[in-house]
Amino acid sequence: DPLNPHRVSASVPTDPGRLRQSVNASLTSLLLAIALVALGVGVIAIANTTLLSVIQRRAEIGLRRSVGAAPRHIAVMVVAEAVLTGAIGGLMGTGVGVLVISAVCANHGWAPVLDPRLLIGAPGAGAAAGLLAGLYPAWRASRVSPISALQR
Repeated sequence: DPLNPHRVSASVPTDPGRLRQSVNASLTSLLLAIALVALGVGVIAIANTTLLSVIQRRAEIGLRRSVGAAPRHIAVMVVAEAVLTGAIGGLMGTGVGVLVISAVCANHGWAPVLDPRLLIGAPGAGAAAGLLAGLYPAWRASRVSPISALQR
């Protein structure tokens, strides 16, 4: 508007390199948050499954206790099952992730870039999640009384 030149303003576009870094940082933060939420859901699922297994195997746990298994033996058994479940889940998730990345890269004609540390760390993170998830069910299993478990 020639009559109102003060209403017009000019702005300098942001530096493309800085904008790219900002978008990459935001995307990395978003993907990390999604991964942490998925890991939390996995921990809850493993804990729920392990606790249900302990409840269903109450008689077996009571029998083991009655023939001499100490509470720590029962707890180690339950935690080992949870850790194995988490490690298998981490391994399967890693495999699916590698397949998806490879398929997307092959579809676009890109070369897939995978960090070997993540390929090894994901099953380890799954095992750690299983360890964390198995602590409460192991505590519950170790407190099973042999007499009450065998009476049912």
